[in-house]
Amino acid sequence: MDRELLRIFDVTGKYIGTSTREEVHSKGLWHETFHCWLVSKVDYKYFIHFQLRSNQKKDYPNMLDISAAGHLKADESVPDGIREVHEELGVNVTMEDLISIGKIPGEIIQDHIIDRELGHVFLYIIPDESEIKYKFQMEEVSGIMMVELDLFEQLWLEKIDSVQAKGIVLNEKMEEVEVDRFVRKDDFVPHDSTYISKVLKELKIFLK
Repeated sequence: MDRELLRIFDVTGKYIGTSTREEVHSKGLWHETFHCWLVSKVDYKYFIHFQLRSNQKKDYPNMLDISAAGHLKADESVPDGIREVHEELGVNVTMEDLISIGKIPGEIIQDHIIDRELGHVFLYIIPDESEIKYKFQMEEVSGIMMVELDLFEQLWLEKIDSVQAKGIVLNEKMEEVEVDRFVRKDDFVPHDSTYISKVLKELKIFLK
């Protein structure tokens, strides 16, 4: 996986060539990703569905993250990224089901990785009458946790210390179990505030 080729870009978003995934993350090169945020409505309130990253993941194991996301390889177009929703969550959606909320840059800078992404970001509003049956790609995803949209925003802005999260996770026997617990900001992958703020702003526009 580290040897797969990705398109790379300069700080203005201009295409400048290709590089391996390993080099992209070691040198902090801008590259393209596909992000899909799943949202449902329960009792007149909107809930974001966060994936729980598998404990097998090299980066950010057991942390909450974008519903489904992944890198776009050098020979792929944006619609190819929908495979992430199918593979990670087992949810069959088409590009026509998704709402584009733009290309949003985001950075995560850690000691071991400099991740600079040009994220093609989409929203999937789960129809009110639908009950999604998730089928997790176990080496990638260990569950889905739902957090109320407005409360997540308050948590991210550090106006509150914790928020209730409900969902389904895989236990040690790889069985699906229901969970209901409180999570803190440091339970989430540390996306930069500019990215999260832009996503929340765009989500609210389409969820009015």
